[in-house]
Amino acid sequence: MNKTITPVLLGADLNCYNVARAFHMQYGVKSYAFGRYAISATKYSRIINFRSIPDIDKDEVMLDTLHRFADAHIGDKLVLIGCTDDYAAMIIRNREELSDYVIPYPNEDILNTVSRKAEFYETCDKFGIPYPATVVLTEKATADSLTEDKLGFTYPIIVKPSSSVEYWKHPFDGMNKVYFAKSPEEAEKIVGEIYDSGYNEKMILQELIAGGDSQMRVFTTFSDCHGKVRAMCLGHTMLEEHTPKGLGNHAAIVTEPVSSLPVAEKIKEMLEAMGYTGFANFDIKLREGTEDDFRVFEINLRQGRSNFYLTSAGLNVARLATEVFESEGEDCERVEKSVFWHHIPKKVAYTYTEDAELVKTAKKLAKEGFEYSSVWYKPDLMFNPMRFICVAEQLRRQNKKFKIYYPKKTNGSAK
Repeated sequence: MNKTITPVLLGADLNCYNVARAFHMQYGVKSYAFGRYAISATKYSRIINFRSIPDIDKDEVMLDTLHRFADAHIGDKLVLIGCTDDYAAMIIRNREELSDYVIPYPNEDILNTVSRKAEFYETCDKFGIPYPATVVLTEKATADSLTEDKLGFTYPIIVKPSSSVEYWKHPFDGMNKVYFAKSPEEAEKIVGEIYDSGYNEKMILQELIAGGDSQMRVFTTFSDCHGKVRAMCLGHTMLEEHTPKGLGNHAAIVTEPVSSLPVAEKIKEMLEAMGYTGFANFDIKLREGTEDDFRVFEINLRQGRSNFYLTSAGLNVARLATEVFESEGEDCERVEKSVFWHHIPKKVAYTYTEDAELVKTAKKLAKEGFEYSSVWYKPDLMFNPMRFICVAEQLRRQNKKFKIYYPKKTNGSAK
């Protein structure tokens, strides 16, 4: 390519490191990252030039920072990536003022609709895409209005905010990513606490789809700037994180053929009808005891935190954002290759994954050389003792986290 490729990332977490590694692998370039503070996932890295800006999560500060950066890198191909829901939303809202950057995300109309779970489910209905039985609340509710007869499904149930972006702006004690309610009284209490925090969007009450972590699938698509879906990749979750604020984040994945997901083509049809552009990430679950009853939970308007599973399978996210986004074509890469990705020690994945056949598959892939760890990146670790120590400590702590938080028996998983 004629221009110097310069990745600009908002964030400092594992998502950020995964994207930076993809750019380094594909183009040999260092990424620039801006975040509120440094965290271990990206600390001491030689492939990321990180700058801490405490108020970078405010639109005016973000815009000033990115305008100054663009002015200092005139002539470069600047690729802007948001590594959390909030950062991605900020970029989407302000994309007209960020014309110096390639922005592989959808427009603001989509942000204001399908990024909210309630509106997303309405869109799914139009395209025959199945999702769990759901009731939507717009305000506090009493226990007698939340009985099984009124909801139409049995307890325990899932309780979660429709807008994740808005939800995390109102922190409170005991805040979780997802909630499990065992009774109408417990559901009333959870909903009340969330609304009392200042959150004013819709709330989702949803049936609990039976099955543990290994019933989950993660499906990522990439659409060019013309709204054509150009790439799709499916991951079979081995294990998720179980800390209160990390619940549902992927910890280990085995990729599977896109053709094994019955709803894949319906999702493609939906995205193209919407004129969707850039990355989309879907959380999907196979109902336990069935072979094809897949239920879609949500769409994330960005690459997922575990996006290195795509890069590991040959679908480099940096290449998609830099080369495919602004290109024209009707071709769609459907990943059929199987690889084993993890960001935790592989022995932890083997120990806590409840699907024995999936563990066998992962071990076979590892033995054949198709195993990939996000943070164990040789070019970033060689002759870099501080990074090596930091990564080793991250991995060591994962053992303790799973011993503390992983349930002995799972009774469901949700996003």
